[in-house]
Amino acid sequence: MYEGSCLCGAVAYRLDAEIGKGYFCHCQRCRKASGSAYAANALIAPEAFHITRGEALLSDYHNPETGLIRRFCSQCGSPMVSVRPGTGIMVLRLGSLDTPLEQGPGAHIFVASKAQWDHIHDGLPCFNERPTA
Repeated sequence: MYEGSCLCGAVAYRLDAEIGKGYFCHCQRCRKASGSAYAANALIAPEAFHITRGEALLSDYHNPETGLIRRFCSQCGSPMVSVRPGTGIMVLRLGSLDTPLEQGPGAHIFVASKAQWDHIHDGLPCFNERPTA
């Protein structure tokens, strides 16, 4: 079980399953949503994700181009999860975890569109797009 929360603590969650494959996403949308060079994300099972505090404070941003819904705290702006309706895919923002995570992301994705000033030196695999396997 994992627990997490937003920056101000108004929204909290519990995850009742293992965290799936993690990655650093360098796409422009993740850079803009995180305000940084990339977002640290991991796949999770939607049915295992439970808001334990502050559900009414969650706001959604729906991207009509991609269908992706980004959920964030309306008080502090912390991104929490992203969902793509109808796919069963949910992505957790790893920075929102309060429970220590033994192993971080295992790859960089969308490096073809990374910020020019960002330099990757950690030795993890890099993919120009999202890997298919």
